[in-house]
Amino acid sequence: AGLHAGFTVTVPNPSIKVKENERADLKCTYTADFGATPRVEWMFNDLKGSQSFIYFDNKPTAQYASRITVYSGGLRFNKVTRADTGNYDCEVSGNGGYGEKTVKLTVLVPPSKPVSRVPSSVTTGSNALLTCFDNDGSPPPTYKWYKDNSPLPDDPSKFPFFKNLTYKMNAYSGVLEFPSVSKLDIGSYFCESSNGEGAPQRGDAVRMNVHDVDSSQVPAERDTLSTETYVVPSESTLNHIMEKMYGVFTLQEVKQKLEIQKLELEITKLKLELQKQRHEA
Repeated sequence: AGLHAGFTVTVPNPSIKVKENERADLKCTYTADFGATPRVEWMFNDLKGSQSFIYFDNKPTAQYASRITVYSGGLRFNKVTRADTGNYDCEVSGNGGYGEKTVKLTVLVPPSKPVSRVPSSVTTGSNALLTCFDNDGSPPPTYKWYKDNSPLPDDPSKFPFFKNLTYKMNAYSGVLEFPSVSKLDIGSYFCESSNGEGAPQRGDAVRMNVHDVDSSQVPAERDTLSTETYVVPSESTLNHIMEKMYGVFTLQEVKQKLEIQKLELEITKLKLELQKQRHEA
């Protein structure tokens, strides 16, 4: 009479998690109001967006023939691998009717040692990116960064010990970004990946050093007196020179060394003046 079949396709468990190398049952049942056996097909959609048939024309496709069994209640993997993670479409059709349901399969794999990239040397004020990636963990791991063996909080402003740091950390991409590097960021860094399966895994620690980019501005030492005009540097420039020459000191030590430097410059000016007077005489 040209009647179309009414389909009801059901998946009891739309999301399944199974450890790698274990068996997996993807349940898919259906009911139809006609006597003929409907056509059942299984389609796989992987995490990269590729599609492929698993079961077509009443038989498994070549690449799955030795790994799966299709029965009236669903699809069974004898042993799953991490590549089997993805969405499985159960498609039922016949006599003008059609129904489809999806089962999401996640193959659980512990994280592996992550691959990280930490620059060994960066310049003050520059943008620095530290990256961390684990290609094996399933579900995809989240990431945490450590500095000098201390875990970095997601928001450093909420913790007194880290409040002067200005990094940005993404737990999902594994990126630790320093928009403007300072000397406070000097330290040894490593990342950790975890996904709830097995123990968290840590990458290698790498020390990141921070140096000033304008080191060429530090004047060279003079072996002889010059008759040219000697310009006295500003206090800010002297501060920079002192840090280059002696490293980071306490405020009191810096002030004392600045006073000494000023006295030395005054003496130099007097010597130049005397030399000039003798030359004129």
